[in-house]
Amino acid sequence: MDGIPFIKMHGLGNDFVIIESRNSPVEINVALAQAIANRRTGVGCDQLIVLESSDKADAFMRIWNPDGSEAGACGNATRCVGALLIAGARRNEVVIETVSGLLRASSAPDGYITVDMGEPRLDWEQIPLARAMDTVKLDYAAAPGIASPAAVSMGNPHVVFFVDDAESVKVEALGPAIEHDPLFPQRTNVSFVSKQQDGSLRVVVWERGAGRTLACGTAACATVVAATRRGLVDRKAVIWMDGGRLDMEWRESDGHVIMTGPIAVAFSGVIALPPRVKAA
Repeated sequence: MDGIPFIKMHGLGNDFVIIESRNSPVEINVALAQAIANRRTGVGCDQLIVLESSDKADAFMRIWNPDGSEAGACGNATRCVGALLIAGARRNEVVIETVSGLLRASSAPDGYITVDMGEPRLDWEQIPLARAMDTVKLDYAAAPGIASPAAVSMGNPHVVFFVDDAESVKVEALGPAIEHDPLFPQRTNVSFVSKQQDGSLRVVVWERGAGRTLACGTAACATVVAATRRGLVDRKAVIWMDGGRLDMEWRESDGHVIMTGPIAVAFSGVIALPPRVKAA
């Protein structure tokens, strides 16, 4: 294969290279994923998304991190993919299969996309943690004043630290150490959260396998769940990340987490790669 067509999209600056592989399959390997995601020598992205055929949904969404690892979920990517599939199917709702389950994406006012991200997993073994702990408040400290996080899985592991000022946290220093701590056998995403005077939540994110990003949809999901369990919000929250706003709800009727936010198309093109990283 000499070239791979793609579309570049983002949700709140959390950006993705999306490859359509349903009709013309593209085999992605670690080296190819790393090459595409590289911001200096490739297209550059927070995650590479490959759309594959599915017997259960409109498409199967495979997610690759810049380090070549695969992710189980990505909320902002789900909104972007949902928008593409909705436009292609000419319907208001589509179903997206991931390794973590089926997700429903639907049109919302002002060109926004709403995604039902499903139920959070809250047992320590489901997150997973290396040992039994109360996931509402872990017995864990990363630094003075950065301690006792909540743990949530949205198909990928998250820890959520509630702090006085999320913007003052030294994310680039603390993020990698927490991500790779032995307490988290599959590594973890890390969020630092502070409640604002208007009741909204300011969230700064370190993503597993990607580093600091402008936004993370599953981190927003984990945050509204963790904040509800800690009594900081009543199941709904406006969440502000570096890239902008997400409206979140941990729905009481079925326990599902609902995320609404914007998407944008940046550009499209064809990836031309040297032979050593070409797809099989």
